[in-house]
Amino acid sequence: MDRKIVIVGVGGTLREGSSTERAVSDVLRHAETLGAETQMVAGPALAMPFYSTETDDRTEEAKTLVDALRRADGVVIGSPGYHGGVSGLLKNALDYVEDLRCDERPYLDGRAVGLIASAAGEQAAMTTLGMLRDITHALRGVPTPYGCVFNSADKSQQRLDDTADKLKIVGEQVYTIAAALSALRGG
Repeated sequence: MDRKIVIVGVGGTLREGSSTERAVSDVLRHAETLGAETQMVAGPALAMPFYSTETDDRTEEAKTLVDALRRADGVVIGSPGYHGGVSGLLKNALDYVEDLRCDERPYLDGRAVGLIASAAGEQAAMTTLGMLRDITHALRGVPTPYGCVFNSADKSQQRLDDTADKLKIVGEQVYTIAAALSALRGG
């Protein structure tokens, strides 16, 4: 491979260092150990105006997100479970992927997408993961076979260890699938 695989992490909450943001960062760190170049777009960087097709005016935050996704071979998306679904903050950020619609690789087409969902209970995390998979498919992304869910209310060392192992799997799958897809494109 001539160049490094680029993996972009998107997610978290407005609370800096949220458990979801830390999880996405952990996946990116693992991808770096495999040779990836990574970029994180999280927390306050996702606080953008509601996406609108009525204007091409974009904030610097929106331009940063769209430019990062444009160059990405792989993406890691993390969301807390809010009332059985993804957070509004993340959903709005993902709506900006529409700005890639006319690109050579529209939306998330041909990009490996690792998914992470956290919630104060397994049921909410699982429904959030399902929604993230649906969104990834709608954006033409390739979700990794393994998606990580964890109970953010459980602060036990066992949960932390189990989650670290799960996040490593997500990182390996995003990197491996992104590299394979890039090679198929001649990248």
